[in-house]
Amino acid sequence: MKLIFASNNKNKIKEIKNQLPDSIEILSLEDIGCMVDIPETATTIEGNALLKADYIKRHYGFNCFADDSGLEVNALGGAPGVYSARYAGDGKNDQANNAKLLSELKDKTDRKANFKTVIALHFNGVQHLFTGVIAGEILVKEQGEGGFGYDPLFKADTMNKSFAELTIEEKNAVSHRGKAVSQLVDFLKGKDAEDL
Repeated sequence: MKLIFASNNKNKIKEIKNQLPDSIEILSLEDIGCMVDIPETATTIEGNALLKADYIKRHYGFNCFADDSGLEVNALGGAPGVYSARYAGDGKNDQANNAKLLSELKDKTDRKANFKTVIALHFNGVQHLFTGVIAGEILVKEQGEGGFGYDPLFKADTMNKSFAELTIEEKNAVSHRGKAVSQLVDFLKGKDAEDL
C-alpha cells in the first residue's frame, strides 16, 4: 500500500517510516512533485493536520495523511501550542525556538508540559483522526544531540533522558507522534486486502 505523507520534514518522515510495516510505503510531498508550502492557518493542532491532508486529497486525489504537533507548556498557558514550529518567527528555526522557550521559562518553577500530535488520514473517501499525547517537563538546558525541534528540552515523565538523548526506536515507543502513528498503523492493518 502507498500513502502520501503531507510533509517534506525529513526528520518526521524518518521517524514515521521506522514504525511502519514493510507493506506500507509512504511518499513525501516531494515524491509526488508537490513543492507548495501548505498553509497552516488553523488555530488548533487538529485543524492544521486536517488542512494539510485536505489540500493533498483535493489537489492530488490520493489516500494521504498529515500530522501536526505542538508543545503545550503549563506555565505559558499552553503556548507555544499550534505555533510551536514558528514560536520565534516564521523561519521555523529550532535553535531560536528553544532559546525563546528557555527565556520564557527562566523565572518559572512549573515546567510541566506535554507534546501532542494529531494525524489526519484520508482513506478511501473517509476521514480519520489519531491523537497522541505525552506528558513531561521542560529541562533547564538542552540535553542530547539527536532528535529535532524541542527534543533537547523535553523529558517525558516516564523517561530519565530528553527526547534528544533517545534512539528513534526509544522515542517512537513513548512519544506523542509514536502513539499517533501506532494508532494509524493499527487502523491500516485492520483493513481488508480488498480495501487497500
